[in-house]
Amino acid sequence: MTTHDDNKAALVPFRDALYHWTEAGVRSVLGDAFASEALVHLAFPFEALDGPEGFWDQALSKLASAIPDVERRDFIVMAGDDDQGDSWVGCGGHYTGTWQGPFLDIPPTGHQAAMRYHEFFHMVEGRVVEMQALWDIPEMMMQAGVWPMGPSLGRYWHAPAPATQDGVHRGLRDAAVSQASVDWVTGMLTDMGRHPAEPEEVMRLENWWHPKFSWYGPAGIGTGRGVNGFRNWHQIPFLAAMPDRRVDFSSVSHFFGDNDYVGVTAWPGMAMTVTGDGWLGIAPSDREITMRSLDFWRLETDPVTGQRSIRENWVLVDLLHVWNQLGVDVFRRMRELTGPQKLAP
Repeated sequence: MTTHDDNKAALVPFRDALYHWTEAGVRSVLGDAFASEALVHLAFPFEALDGPEGFWDQALSKLASAIPDVERRDFIVMAGDDDQGDSWVGCGGHYTGTWQGPFLDIPPTGHQAAMRYHEFFHMVEGRVVEMQALWDIPEMMMQAGVWPMGPSLGRYWHAPAPATQDGVHRGLRDAAVSQASVDWVTGMLTDMGRHPAEPEEVMRLENWWHPKFSWYGPAGIGTGRGVNGFRNWHQIPFLAAMPDRRVDFSSVSHFFGDNDYVGVTAWPGMAMTVTGDGWLGIAPSDREITMRSLDFWRLETDPVTGQRSIRENWVLVDLLHVWNQLGVDVFRRMRELTGPQKLAP
């Protein structure tokens, strides 16, 4: 086994405990899986938590209070090292169960709920020393019918597991294939970053992406299919509002590969100025903002041509953090939507 296999194995008890979920079981395994001084970063409004104990007290316990039968379902588990030599494990999936109580003041539905997560773990000697994670909280607002901001331009739905169904269990990690996957993704992002300073042809998306590429964006943005779906439902509005967006490939971004899968985490990884209109209905403010975007990519080799390309991309963006930087309290607006329910006889 490699170090990366060992790191994935080290998180199996943690993942299992959150699937079977009892308070005693989860709290016990957090102490085993995480170093006591581990840095724990979670989506707005959680932000920096007080280590593994804070992860339970300030986040997981709130989720369990709202969804008493909550369970964790991973559909991607991958591991590798970044270009600084640090080891990471990336997990993507959904927390799901019967929504019976309020969660961050979002009213319960009484139905089964699902909230996507992307959680990345920096591992040292088999324990988590840092976690960077996004929970798709806007997805919960949408399921409750209280999303107070603009609608998704892309398709809002339950993001699927990898088409190949090998997101969790696959063959032994090949270091050369894994690095080639990382190189392909960073090459794609480099070309994409050349636009809009240069014509859109410089992005060469048709070269990097499969013709049936799927881009699974977060609630609030939605899914786009193929190059046209990505451009129409995300990229064009995004660049219209923030044409100076800058992606940082330096030490704040951590790219790592696991055969055909690539993960990236950064806290944050992009910076930009909101100078135009068009994205999420945000009015121009000339404010500089940063953006947390935690992604997974899956590459695929065409059995006929032998051409390798990106077939699927799971993307979570901390949209609530974006709004907060612009001075908009999304939770206050949400509570105003639920206010008439409280006043009803």
